[in-house]
Amino acid sequence: MSVEESGKVSVETENIFPIIKKWLYSEKDIFLRELVSNASDAITKLKKISLSEEFEGGNEYKIDLNFDVENRILSIEDNGVGMTTEEVKKYINQIAFSGATDFAKQYQNAENKEEIIGHFGLGFYSSFMVSKKVTIETKSYKKDQAAVLWSSESGTDFTISQIEKESRGTKISLYLDSESGEYLDKWKLKELIKKYCDFLPVGIYVQGEKANREKPLWSDEPSKINQEDYKDFYSYLFPFSGESIFHIHLNVDYPFRLQGILYFPKLTHELEASKNGIKLFCNHVFVSDNASELIPQFLTILKGTIDIPDLPLNVSRSYLQNDPLVKKISNHIIKKVADRLIDDFKKNRTKYEENWNDISLFVKYGVLTDEKFYDAMKDHLIFKNSEGGYSTTSEYWEKNKEKNQNKIFYANETEMGSVYMDLLKSQGLEALLVDSKIDSHLIQHLEMKNPDWKFQRVDSEIADQVVDKEAPKDLVNEDNKTESDRIQTLFQSSLPAEGVEVKVEALKSLDVPGVILLPEFMRRMSEMNSMLNREDTKNILRSHTLMVNSKSPLVKSALQAFEGVNPEKGKKLARIIYDLSLLSAKVMDEKEVSEYTKRTTEFLQEIFS
Repeated sequence: MSVEESGKVSVETENIFPIIKKWLYSEKDIFLRELVSNASDAITKLKKISLSEEFEGGNEYKIDLNFDVENRILSIEDNGVGMTTEEVKKYINQIAFSGATDFAKQYQNAENKEEIIGHFGLGFYSSFMVSKKVTIETKSYKKDQAAVLWSSESGTDFTISQIEKESRGTKISLYLDSESGEYLDKWKLKELIKKYCDFLPVGIYVQGEKANREKPLWSDEPSKINQEDYKDFYSYLFPFSGESIFHIHLNVDYPFRLQGILYFPKLTHELEASKNGIKLFCNHVFVSDNASELIPQFLTILKGTIDIPDLPLNVSRSYLQNDPLVKKISNHIIKKVADRLIDDFKKNRTKYEENWNDISLFVKYGVLTDEKFYDAMKDHLIFKNSEGGYSTTSEYWEKNKEKNQNKIFYANETEMGSVYMDLLKSQGLEALLVDSKIDSHLIQHLEMKNPDWKFQRVDSEIADQVVDKEAPKDLVNEDNKTESDRIQTLFQSSLPAEGVEVKVEALKSLDVPGVILLPEFMRRMSEMNSMLNREDTKNILRSHTLMVNSKSPLVKSALQAFEGVNPEKGKKLARIIYDLSLLSAKVMDEKEVSEYTKRTTEFLQEIFS
């Protein structure tokens, strides 16, 4: 047995460890990830060595976690390569903390711990976040090498000596401090192993019980995996999440290494788009639930895993650093998602349309926010149409541009049974249907990208095609006024609202006495800001048009009464026509509906009394 040796790890690190304890305290679970990852690395190295060298101790590799509650000791033991005395001195005592002194001065009074993360690597020394003392017992796989005991109570002062140890490998014992008793619990340890180390390629045992799955599905060749395997893996990763719509298996070796499986979940409402369900791994070790630098915002609704062995990481392996690799990976993921969608569109359009309600939100968001995604998806962006099917904008344009006079009519899905749609459909015209808040932005974007396209909402103005151009010429009376002039006079004298413009047209349908036309630009702006609320509706109605149908029998009756013996009856009927138009446009609030009902009831009582 050699004489015990003692010393300091590094003069510069004396000010580092208090900062580690202070600023990373809330993330102290990562010490277990670091130590178990190191143990796994030691076994991986020995597996590679076994291809060319022989050694004692067999090849049944494992990592054991055990704890002693009474003495507050937690141990992590592996049967990997182990270390010689010289290797302990090299890898444990000589910490490569670059600029440690400057770092300590800069951050000792920092308020934002996020600024600290990223400046140095913790590794083994993360153990001091939870320990008052740490020991390492290690024996190299190399023959004729003595076992070594390394011990430190501060992380900076250490002792090192030779010991007796029969088996190769490394055992790290943590003498937990008074604030870290939670790690003397089997279920807590198993929970952390599942979170951080579930897919490390070696069995990990807690008090003799297997705690990890070992093999991740993403590391298998896609050609060898069936749909049931993908389904089961999704359920394992995200319990109680239902079924996914479909998945994308990422498997890249060049120009960077990338593996993973991304799933498209079913969304129950738009708010779920803000959730990030992608688990980021580095060499099978869990890093973070936040992959925002890698995953563009429009893809954050996806769930799944991404494993990047060459990932540039910081101190806690929890935040990506700025690196050209990150942008390349992000672009690749965007391309793979677009490729999968396009492939589905081309090979099974019917299935693509069936899935559209679930995937449309992120596709539209991606088209709006990512130029390359727009270029890939612009011809595969579909809308429901008023004919009961689906159309891409290009398909609709080519089919309807001549009879639509170069316009793309669109309406909210809730307007399918409205007078606007009835007028449009009566003339063999069709409209695209929109259904979400994002569509106003999308329409604006499509117009910008395609200058020939002019989107017109069906309730913003009456299409020329529904106006009866062949109606008899409007004759003037003895006062030199046409019927249209007189109808306009009637309605302008009957409507209380300010900012209402009255127009009179002969529409081809006799069933529609009048319609409200809302300014296209105001409606779009309102919907872009948010869903229509009462205040927005009022703002829109400050400037709107009542289009009166001069061919409507109801309008003619109102005019006849107004110009005959009962002008007040004519005015009341005109007001009811206006009310009915507001009701059809769905811009009445509860109070206005109540007042309308009262007026109508009184009018009917007058007629039949």
